[in-house]
Amino acid sequence: MSSPDSLAPPSSEQTHRRRGSSLGHINVGDTMSPGLSTMHTTRRQRKMSDARIVALSTSSSTDTALLKKIIIAFRELTYRHTWIIPLLVLLASYSTYYLSGPNTEVHKFLERLVVPSYKIPGTNQYGKGENDFYFVFFYAIFFTFLREFVMVCFLRPIARALGVKKEAKVKRFMEQAYAIFYYGLVGPAGLLIMRQLPLWYFNTTEFYVSYPHYTHDFWFKIYYLGQAAFWFQQSIVLILRLEKPRKDYYELVLHHIITIALIWCSYRFHFTWMGIAVFVSMDVSDFFLATSKTLNYINSPFTGPFFVVFVSVWIYLRHWINLRILYSVLTEFRTVGEWELNWDTQQYKCWISQPIVFFLIGALQLVNAYWLFLIFRILWRYIDGGVTKDERSDDEDSEGESSEEESKKSQ
Repeated sequence: MSSPDSLAPPSSEQTHRRRGSSLGHINVGDTMSPGLSTMHTTRRQRKMSDARIVALSTSSSTDTALLKKIIIAFRELTYRHTWIIPLLVLLASYSTYYLSGPNTEVHKFLERLVVPSYKIPGTNQYGKGENDFYFVFFYAIFFTFLREFVMVCFLRPIARALGVKKEAKVKRFMEQAYAIFYYGLVGPAGLLIMRQLPLWYFNTTEFYVSYPHYTHDFWFKIYYLGQAAFWFQQSIVLILRLEKPRKDYYELVLHHIITIALIWCSYRFHFTWMGIAVFVSMDVSDFFLATSKTLNYINSPFTGPFFVVFVSVWIYLRHWINLRILYSVLTEFRTVGEWELNWDTQQYKCWISQPIVFFLIGALQLVNAYWLFLIFRILWRYIDGGVTKDERSDDEDSEGESSEEESKKSQ
């Protein structure tokens, strides 16, 4: 949280400095973890990169020296292009799978990773099982590649072209622009899948009418396990602390733990129709949040008006819709559909699951409510003084300044 001093009215110098970067640094609801290419680079990492460049510039007269240069060049290339190693892993896996014999053990193992399992013969439905864990793990690697490739090869040049110059700001721009890319795809995809089901549009009664939902079609399963892979990859980055934790680190960790628990429990215990409704409410609001941030990074004149749109979407989806879902757990969970615990028939809608479902969705709502409080505080500051004070902007500025200082010292 910010210090009491941060709540004081800004001076004219502060106002001028932050007017173009106030609304975009909304440190609330930002569920996107840092990427490999957006982590803070230390002085040691930069010195090692410089040393590799020097080594590559020296003459090489022997085969051993040339081989050593190739290894150094590969290390420098993967340092700059963080998507190369996960791409190589993916290419090796796919090529081995398609080139190996269908009856070999290698092919059977890789089949669990690269394609969805448990196709029910004669139908378009898929069941569930332990192979789904392999699928999620493998596509967590895919999302690592996708994110790094998009950010390094597309978003970094776009940031420079739009006039974002400060390195710390470029990195934050890349993260939020990727969030626009990801949520801009999965949000409409979730709505399209929901549109094909009786639960459209957030019809909570349908969560329970035909429960349990043992099977799903191809696209539903791909969507659900793909979301699981995305959040698993994000959680690994956060939990391993691959970057110095930001001020909202613990809120992010709590959000990710709740999200992973919701995904696993809803999938394992067949509450996936409820799960997709929660996914859509979160993904669409995340799209508007990331867009609001990104508009700020490029100093767009639409930043302020779009922030108001974002607040409206946030309240509607993350509170009104989710509170309706939460209310249905209290009122319809027991009264609609079967109500018993039967492990043989996989009927889990009962007195045990009801409080668990309510607790998980309720905990997510509490995190969102805390972020809503911060949103209103940011909105009030903007209306009252035309600027806002972001909880993380000081971290970003200090990161950029420390990088510049370290660079000067190394020179």
